[in-house]
This record gives sequence, structure tokens and C-alpha cells, in this order.
Amino acid sequence: MEAQTSEKAPRQMTGAELKSMLKSSINFKSLGGMRCEELNLPAKEKQWWTDCKIGMFVHWGLYSALGHGEWAKFNEQIPDEDYEKLAKELATEEFHPKEWVALAEDFGAKYMVMVTRHHDGFALWDSPGSYGGFTSKNMGPHRDFVQEYADACRKAGLHVGLYYSTMDWRFPGYFDPLGQPESAAQMKAQCYAQVEELCSRFAPDILWYDGSWLAHEGSDASAAWFWEPVKLNKLARSWRPKLLINPRSGWEGDFYCDEGSHEIDGGIVPVLWEKNMCICSGCSWGYMENDPVSDFDWLIRMMVNVVCRGGNWLVNIGPDKNGKVSEEIKTRIHEVGEWLRTYGESIYETTAGPYEPVDGVYGSTFRGDTVYLHILDTEAFEKVLLPEIGNEIMEAALYDGRPVGIFREEGMPDVGSAAAAENGDRGIRLALPDVMQGADTIVVLKMKDTVCRETEEIHFTGKE
Repeated sequence: MEAQTSEKAPRQMTGAELKSMLKSSINFKSLGGMRCEELNLPAKEKQWWTDCKIGMFVHWGLYSALGHGEWAKFNEQIPDEDYEKLAKELATEEFHPKEWVALAEDFGAKYMVMVTRHHDGFALWDSPGSYGGFTSKNMGPHRDFVQEYADACRKAGLHVGLYYSTMDWRFPGYFDPLGQPESAAQMKAQCYAQVEELCSRFAPDILWYDGSWLAHEGSDASAAWFWEPVKLNKLARSWRPKLLINPRSGWEGDFYCDEGSHEIDGGIVPVLWEKNMCICSGCSWGYMENDPVSDFDWLIRMMVNVVCRGGNWLVNIGPDKNGKVSEEIKTRIHEVGEWLRTYGESIYETTAGPYEPVDGVYGSTFRGDTVYLHILDTEAFEKVLLPEIGNEIMEAALYDGRPVGIFREEGMPDVGSAAAAENGDRGIRLALPDVMQGADTIVVLKMKDTVCRETEEIHFTGKE
């Protein structure tokens, strides 16, 4: 059996308890969002997302014409009239979002998330609800990029995700909602109209909010009084009842988000979560010229560390004004995709565990009676004892089929495995054949019985 979630009501866990339990670098954004039992999806409706494991994020908009990142308008205090002129520079006629979808397929992604409208307010679809008609259909390219993207995703068999920022810098009321209530109300009305447009017209599988804090202060959750996220997401679900929603609207959401390129460590996380990061340096989500591309081995280790802790890996690209990415990015995308085409069985449709990760050494995933050990440091792994889990290892081999020795023994003084210590320093030692140390050495374990890791549903309150 796969991991089983209790049917009991979720146990509430404070932010302090979360930090203590995880002892991890993971930092979930938007903890403490509003709760609404009516909006909670059953686990079976979220399983497809958990099985996907790999996604591709795309940040692209007017800011891509500047190449200074997606916050360029605000950071450089560009007047509205000057910023609007950038629409004329956006996208050649030869470009089509199907190129992004092709990159996602090559990467091994099973779902995508496209920015439909960032904090600058420029909508990449034909949006009647846009304040002032600030859209790619009305100006510049005169194209509905969201429609083109959604159509291309579905043709390729990828799940469709839509990013939407609730804030809009064009409204003074965003910066002073109490002092300028009329402006703030206009911004809120635009948000509701556009969320309904996105859900009713493009039938997304994922709605990925951002920007719900107010005046660049506080958090998404602290601004829930303004956005009324339960009402907003009931509207979204009225069009897409099985829509998965992230926690960035002020409602707690269907999964948690860890944002940025920091390393991931700690134990298996007992909730649905997603690592959001860039394939380049991470200093910007939008296009920046000469932004260095991350090392291949580092990306593979990051993916393994995320998946072995129960997370999905959503990796961002920031195309230039013509929708293109560099050859170096394409090469790295292809390299990661080739790895997944070879070893994807150990990633897709798996569950984290049953062995807790040992930071920098190994983690594990499983499916049915098969466990995949992802070994990141073979030398350190030689000193590790796998804990007894009540399910006998019948066979062990490298992913390429070479046999691995199985020995039951007492722990060694320098084992460094907390799990083994908790089991009285008794466990399983695997003797690896001579292998080249790569990004991830995978050992396949065939167990006597179907693997089962019991879990309980947990709600993170965000309170200390």
C-alpha cells in the first residue's frame, strides 16, 4: 500500500512545532491562511498532481522586453505611459507558446504554470475585466497568449496551470487600501472578474495565486480581510470544481509552497508541497540577460531532495521578449529531461519514503513493493545502516541491474544515521559495487510485501 492518510480531522500544527519537527531549510509561504471545509478537496482529487512530480513555470510579460526582471516597473519607477509602450516590442509573429510546451515536454514536466498577469497589471489574454483594457489582445501583439498556451498544453497532454497576481501596481489603493478605498475596490473587482475569466474560459487544472499581500507588507494571509479569499475561490471552483489552488490568495490552499533556490534538507514533509525555483540563478523570475544557468548535477540533487521529502518540483524559465530562451537553458532542460527519461520510474508516481532522508547522503521513494534509494554520496552511504521497517528486502540492485549486497548487522560507531540509532544501532547495510559517483546513484530494492507508510493529515496554522 502507498502512504495512507487518516480520515480523522487534520491535526493543527503551529509554525513553531513545524520548525521543530522538520528541522529543515524548507520555508512555507502563506501559512495561517483562512480555512474553509467546503473548499477542501479529497485526497483522491489531488493524487494526479502528486503523481506528476515535475512541472515547468514560465514568467513572461512586458518586463521581458526590458530584461531587468519582473519587478522592473516598480523598482525603476517607470511611468504607466512609458511602460505601456513596451507592448509593441513583445513577441514576434513567429513565436507561439507551443515552444514553451515543447521545452516542458523535453524537461520531463507533467504540468505547467504560466504567468497570465503579474503585478504590473498587463493581462496576457483577451480580458474584458482588465482595468483600462491593459491586455496583449488590445495592444502590442494583439494576441491571446493564454488561450494559445492552454491549447498547446492540452494537445501535448500536460496539465494546465495559470498564475495570477491579485495585486496591481497601477492602483493607488493597493498601497493604501483604507485611505483610497475606491481605488482598492476597483482593483478587487478586477481580480474577481479576471479569476472568473481564467477559470471559465481556459479550464485550468491549477490556479497559482501570488501577490495578495497589501502595500508590499505583511503576508497573503494577513490581507485576507481585503480579498475575501474564500469567496474568491468559491467563484473559481464554481467553474472548476476539482481545481487545485495554491495558498497565496489568503485561503490555506490545497498544497504549500517553498520558494527560492536554497538547498532542501530535513525529513519527509507530511503535507502536499511544491518547491518553486528558477533554472537560472534565481535572482529574478523574469528574463535577465546572461543570467547563469544552474549546474546539471546540482539540479538533479535538488530534484531528488525535493521528491524524497514528498514535494513536487516546479522549475521556472524566463523567456526574452520574443518568447525565446538561450541555447544554454535549452541544453540544461534537455539534460534533465534525458535523466528523467532514463530514471523517471524512480520519480514519477512515487511516494516519499519509507526511509527518512539523511541530509547529503540519501533519500528514498517507493511504489508498490519497490523502493528506490537515491544515493547522493556513495562514500558516506557505506557508513549508513538502513533502519528495519518491518518489511524484508528480498533483492537489491543498481538501477542498471548490477547486484548489491545485503547485510544485517550492528551499527558502527560513526554510522551518523539517526534512524539506525533509534533502532538500537541495528539495521541493513548495502554493499555497493564499484560505481562512478554521479549526481544520484539509484539502488532498487524489491521488498517482500507492499510498502506502506502511515501518515496523518496536518494543518499548519502559521502561529508561533
